[in-house]
Amino acid sequence: MPKLLCVYCSSSDRIDPKYAAVGAELGRAIVAHGWGLVYGGGKTGLMGAVARAVTDSGGHVVGVIPEFMKVRELAYDEADELVTVVTMRERKLLMETRADAFVTLPGGFGTLEEIMEILTLRQLDVVRKPCVFLNQDGFYDDLLRLFDRMLRERFFKPSNLDLFSVAATVPEVFAAIERTPAGQVESKWFETR
Repeated sequence: MPKLLCVYCSSSDRIDPKYAAVGAELGRAIVAHGWGLVYGGGKTGLMGAVARAVTDSGGHVVGVIPEFMKVRELAYDEADELVTVVTMRERKLLMETRADAFVTLPGGFGTLEEIMEILTLRQLDVVRKPCVFLNQDGFYDDLLRLFDRMLRERFFKPSNLDLFSVAATVPEVFAAIERTPAGQVESKWFETR
């Protein structure tokens, strides 16, 4: 079984096709780097673009999908493993435990919620796996500015910015994963007196 890259991304089919093109590029790169994919199990939007590219390149796809989405025929049935769960929380936990690293493509509320949970777990030293934002065309620039404000206003420590990497292109994603140290993180809490 190859190492698995967890990809969080949009399931929308209404977005600019440029996002699906980069999703497919990432899918091909996953296989070229000897990895497999673990993701939310959908066949639409960026999720489908990444999964199909992995499959078409001969790679291994693990999809994790809640029953209510499967019933709506949203599942990528061509996945090598398609695991059905009941809740979104179960889905996230299974993806987290199966993954060896995480990458976030552009997406909406669900994508943000998933990656923020992983960053929180990294901050708490529960998860020690690489985490990368693929900041296609500056998609995450505003979020990164919010992180800078959080730092300036002491909502977290400077070391929190080391919990993730930012890549502008697909090749940079894998370079960032390889650069991520596996050591412990600084304690979340500021000392109080």
